[in-house]
Amino acid sequence: MMRAADYLGWDVTELRPVLKDMMTAIDVDDSGTVTLEEWVKGGMNNVPLLVLLGLKRDGQHIWSMKHFNKPTYCSVCQSMLLGLGKQGLCCNCCKYTVHSQCANKNPEACARTFVKSKKEIGIVPIPDTHPLLVFVNPKSGGKQGERVLRKFQYLLNPRQVYNLSNGGPAPGLHFFRNLHQYRILACGGDGTVGWLLDAIDKEDLQVRPPVAVLPLGTGNDLARCLRWGGGYEGTGLTEILKEVEASELVLMDRWRVQVIPDDPTEAGDPVPYEIINNYFSIGVDASIAHRFHSMREKHPQRFNSRMKNKLWYFEFATSETISSSCKNVKDSFTIECCGRPLDLSSMSLEGIAVLNIPSMHGGSNLWGESKKPEGVPNVESSEVITDPEQLKTISQDISDKRLEVVGLEGVIEMGQIYTGLKSAGHRLAQTSQITIRTIKPLPMQIDGEPWMQPPCTIHISHKNQANMLMAAATKPSGFFHLK
Repeated sequence: MMRAADYLGWDVTELRPVLKDMMTAIDVDDSGTVTLEEWVKGGMNNVPLLVLLGLKRDGQHIWSMKHFNKPTYCSVCQSMLLGLGKQGLCCNCCKYTVHSQCANKNPEACARTFVKSKKEIGIVPIPDTHPLLVFVNPKSGGKQGERVLRKFQYLLNPRQVYNLSNGGPAPGLHFFRNLHQYRILACGGDGTVGWLLDAIDKEDLQVRPPVAVLPLGTGNDLARCLRWGGGYEGTGLTEILKEVEASELVLMDRWRVQVIPDDPTEAGDPVPYEIINNYFSIGVDASIAHRFHSMREKHPQRFNSRMKNKLWYFEFATSETISSSCKNVKDSFTIECCGRPLDLSSMSLEGIAVLNIPSMHGGSNLWGESKKPEGVPNVESSEVITDPEQLKTISQDISDKRLEVVGLEGVIEMGQIYTGLKSAGHRLAQTSQITIRTIKPLPMQIDGEPWMQPPCTIHISHKNQANMLMAAATKPSGFFHLK
């Protein structure tokens, strides 16, 4: 009882001593534990446990006449309860059902049928629906995560809603492990979604549940490309649940990244992730993100709202434009796509990005849109494409087991892409494996988490595919879209 109260976040200050006194009164031999005999005796004498359960002291049923909306049978004679009005009796406590004339034919005592009914309680999915498991990161989006957690605990059964600050995703995944066809709603940022996908891999589930996203905070590139939006705006959670039920299953590639330092003894920042879900980058954008991250670690009170975060990011981007710390960064590393070197000598680049999804930095599509000409054959996943003309026809697909490599000229170009003044960065390649070798410390980032990396070799290869849920496309409205 206390664990349930703690889980729900209730104030148990007054309840705890009362329950302690009750259990002490039941423990007749002062052994510190309550035996079954002491429990039964205490329930009848010391503590009105039967009353707490709603049962009569003599163990008899508490009957009410009821009309049943689905076929129901008498627990005594096993015949169906029929009638246009009230069809039979139902016990308020154990839900035992009988005909009126069968109620006096010595049915089992309420205490016994109550225990039987509790043993039968379990998770039974309703046909044509999907049970939902909700994970909330209360630290995401300032206080937004805490509010969403409380609302979902009120709206759903508390056993469906898990606070990721209390043990991570494992308890919820373990509780739902024997269910099929259930869905997961991850409430948080891209890091929260990645954490959850890693946990699903570790649980080694027979059926991997698909994941929807309720984006909290800023960025949320994965949520954007799955049509869940860039941030939760306070929409009614009931509407969110309807959208999850109406969403469709899609596969998303996940990529393994191995960072091997040239000198293992050289100190450097820890690599934030071993898996790429969204993107990997080196150079100018990672430098800005690293400055932002370092300042936020030192002064978290300055980064307590979306607007402040955007202003700080703008300031760091402006200073990077002036300093050009990543000028000619392409001379500090080499790239191989499936063993084939990528020639960057003729380009003036301040960074490169390796993309798995068509969204980066809060909605920028660095690869851009493409239209495939008719008659162009499909490309095998093992093939490397570097021809500029052919790359113009290549579209991104989060399930094609391929990565896109894009070159970045600088901060100004990134801003132009974000605002729509420029359609995309420089398309360099599409490939299924990447090897990068660096010769000096460089800023890098994986899925928005930056770090400073000493000289190293980086291998990126396909790991697996995750089941994700894509929201239904919004229907256009207005006079010009009438059909």
